[in-house]
Amino acid sequence: MSKTYKYYILFILLIYCYNLKGEASSLIVNLQTDYIENPIGIDNQKPRLTWNIKDSKQGAKQTAYRLIVGTNSEKVKNIVGSTPASGSFSGISWDTGVVMSDIQLINYAGVNLSPFTKYYWKVIIWDDEENENSSDLQTFEMGMVNMSNWSGNWISDDRDIHYKPAPYFRKKFNSKKEIESARAYIAVAGLYELYINGEKIGKQRLDPMYTRFDRRNLYVTHDVTSQLQKGENAIGVILGNGWYNHQSLAVWDFERAPWRNRPTFCMDIRITYSDGSVEIIPTDLSWRKSDSPIIFNSIYTAEHYDARLDQESWSEPGFDDSKWQGVKLRSAPSNNITAQHLRPIRNVLTIQAVGYKKINDSTYFYDFGQNMSGVTKIKISGIEGTEVRIKHGERLDENGRIDLSNIDVYYRGDNETDPFQTDILILSGEDEDEFMPKFNYKGFRYVEVIANNPIEINEKSLTAYFMHSDVPQRGMINTSNELINRLWWATNNAYLSNLMGYPTDCPQREKNGWTGDGHFAIETALYNFDGITIYEKWLADHRDEQQPNGVLPDIIPTGGWGYGTANGLDWTSTIAIIPWEIYRFYGDSKLLNDTYENIKRYVDYVDRTSPNGLTSWGRGDWVPVKSQSNLELTSSVYFYVDANILAQAAKLFNKNDDYKYYSDLANKIKNAINNKYLNNETGIYANGTQTELSVPLQWKIVPDNMIPLVAKNLDKRVEEADFHLDVGVLGAKALLNALSENGYPETAYKVAVQDTYPSWGWWIVNGATTLLENWDLDAARDISDNHMMFGEIGAWFFKGLGGIYPDADHPGFKHIILRPHFEKDLEEFSAEFNSPYGTIVSDWKWDDDIVIYNVVIPANSRATFYLPEHTEVHGVDTKGFDKIDLDSGSYTFKISYR
Repeated sequence: MSKTYKYYILFILLIYCYNLKGEASSLIVNLQTDYIENPIGIDNQKPRLTWNIKDSKQGAKQTAYRLIVGTNSEKVKNIVGSTPASGSFSGISWDTGVVMSDIQLINYAGVNLSPFTKYYWKVIIWDDEENENSSDLQTFEMGMVNMSNWSGNWISDDRDIHYKPAPYFRKKFNSKKEIESARAYIAVAGLYELYINGEKIGKQRLDPMYTRFDRRNLYVTHDVTSQLQKGENAIGVILGNGWYNHQSLAVWDFERAPWRNRPTFCMDIRITYSDGSVEIIPTDLSWRKSDSPIIFNSIYTAEHYDARLDQESWSEPGFDDSKWQGVKLRSAPSNNITAQHLRPIRNVLTIQAVGYKKINDSTYFYDFGQNMSGVTKIKISGIEGTEVRIKHGERLDENGRIDLSNIDVYYRGDNETDPFQTDILILSGEDEDEFMPKFNYKGFRYVEVIANNPIEINEKSLTAYFMHSDVPQRGMINTSNELINRLWWATNNAYLSNLMGYPTDCPQREKNGWTGDGHFAIETALYNFDGITIYEKWLADHRDEQQPNGVLPDIIPTGGWGYGTANGLDWTSTIAIIPWEIYRFYGDSKLLNDTYENIKRYVDYVDRTSPNGLTSWGRGDWVPVKSQSNLELTSSVYFYVDANILAQAAKLFNKNDDYKYYSDLANKIKNAINNKYLNNETGIYANGTQTELSVPLQWKIVPDNMIPLVAKNLDKRVEEADFHLDVGVLGAKALLNALSENGYPETAYKVAVQDTYPSWGWWIVNGATTLLENWDLDAARDISDNHMMFGEIGAWFFKGLGGIYPDADHPGFKHIILRPHFEKDLEEFSAEFNSPYGTIVSDWKWDDDIVIYNVVIPANSRATFYLPEHTEVHGVDTKGFDKIDLDSGSYTFKISYR
């Protein structure tokens, strides 16, 4: 470290012991089934059951648990303590008995779970003082489980792929008995909205999620009990194209996807009556169809709506559908129809315009104050047949009008009939028309409303909705430096803007699941949001896309684009890195286990094609400031990363032969890199760019005895750049970590808060509300203003300043590593992270020359606080060690400088 002053540390332990021995002291909270609260319609026969313990006393921990699952809620509820279940075991599917263990993630291991069945579960725990506590009753409900359980047929409107209007479908039926419960199971190739008796079902958007449609289709389950009624009922469905029938043209060739077809769906409505009988209302030839007022829809460009074609009450029982036509049967798009189990896309945030201007009597301008993914809703009146174009963009030209030139560069369609990011509304001429796209989203901050007749609208006529996968927030950063606060906020805005059931690169120009962008940002994702369900889905997409030889495409899912020559290790290492990070952050090995053979196939492919351990397969340090870095060096580092992850996974799963083989392979790769690229005299890799030095440091390639010299050289390079960046995506991922974790946290901080070009802060001081694709604001290409590939800084705040790290030997933050950096140029810093065990707090502030450091360790976990260099601890006997082991609880440290 560069500091020459000495630390003196005074330790104050705060213990909040408000519970007496023998009293129930621990609350069981945050109970989930496969990371969703009380889910319905799951197919997993071994769902994961998890919980947290809320107990603030020092050393609080779970010493034993008992988990009970059953179909009889009263029997499950009435089981207490270690007492055996009384009476018949009927209604109890699994009872673990008392298990002496502190684990809080249990895989169901009882009798086979039955389709369409609701299960109740609870957990009883004991703490270290033998206090017993029982959770509230939780539920999960099984779905189809097997494709053979479907009754419905796949139906469509029998139009071809070029037909533009979206189809309506409806069916009327009579329920003659009292309804106890009802579920709608709907599988769609394309997108849908479901209506029952005139009411839209659910708040989710763009369901089901995008997959490789010819290999896997998702179905969604809805509880429709409250929407159905005794007597006459009507079901309505609207289908959108989504990625299944891509009618807009772009360079990614989705219009030529092998699965492309007219949207189709299959649905069962399963009604359970109060007398216990069951009736299924399936999709079949009795359904009726008609064109809807949605005269065009494209997930990529926009949606067009003709309000003159509205069919009022079309999904209600009394509607006259005598002019509608019959439907046609279709074959299933794939042989793998499985439950969609993830956090849905929703309109999460409603945003009003902060700027409004009437340009003329037919043109209006809106500024919503931040870049986002989503849609707008307009309320407008006007002359019948008036065409209103609603244009969305993220940049303005010199005249203050929307400029799409930075995001329409890969569009190849007709800008008159299918204008990019521009919805079209044709007015009905009757009262007020309201329109919000159902099957599209855009990336935008600014909107222009342009009509071919005079219109009158005001600042309240247009509302924006920030739309994304509705993942719960896990992390929070707050500091005395407003630039850091804004940068953290902008990073999260960019991340959420690019989370649509899979991580994307940008929400406007491409909407593609670029693999590299996904793993560059994975730590930022997991420190800030509970995204495991999204990544489990996306890695299933990886498994669907992987070729038999192990190769993966650049973008996932794909209609075929991306199997080129550069889809290599620095991008497609998602197959290994993301499952490993999920394991580290959640302590859950399921995704790693599910993907193990795919990682192995991938690593084996590179091993076959690169027998000397070095490879140039990759894209390299994409969009660098100026310095070009060696492609073989960086690609080979990622080859090492994947082989090392595979070896660690093999060890975890007791695959001893694999562990030895891939450990040897990883060492072979590391040695090959160092033999060719490391100058042992100078401590320089290759030409010594920031990327070429930071990437080997970040990924532990550097020999232990060379780390100080390599890190010193990196520090020197950064200082020579006046603490500015000279990296692309690979260096942006590595640089701050390589500095912070190897003795130069002050340098990392100076880079992180730099506000002149080139830096993250340069974007923020120039008004960015999301992260950008290019460091250069005047660049001519690669200039999306809502990109996530430079997003590692959002994780570095938690690591480099808060010092919160997972421990792969005790994953899921069962053991927390604390290595905070108390930066003298920052008065206050606070990081909170909601781990699988509860909230971790790493909070510090300066009081003159003293740092007050507050730490909270959640119940049933522990931490190791690594002391800064040159420290002396007062009030605590560290027995000569440079670390303090902490049980759960709240602590305050005082750290003095002199």
